[in-house]
Amino acid sequence: MLTAAQVLAENNFGDTRTGGLAGPTGLLLILLLATATVLLIRNMNSRLRRLPDRFPAQGPADDLGRADTSAVDPADDPTPQESRTNAPNGRQQRRNG
Repeated sequence: MLTAAQVLAENNFGDTRTGGLAGPTGLLLILLLATATVLLIRNMNSRLRRLPDRFPAQGPADDLGRADTSAVDPADDPTPQESRTNAPNGRQQRRNG
């Protein structure tokens, strides 16, 4: 009869030496991940260097949660204005949407 220690100590994984590709494959994956990480870090650093030192102020922080009541809907304007782009105006958006 087998004891608990003999059952736990038994090698149920087969011969671990055949093929022997786990080590080189793992090394290859680690090197590929390290190379990708280095390239991503270099790319992001170059993008961060191109950013301006400061961005223009967008207004006080307490106004971010409130809606601007002085804003006028351009679709309600009785005098249509010419647009320089081919983007649809308010009436066309309501008609198409």
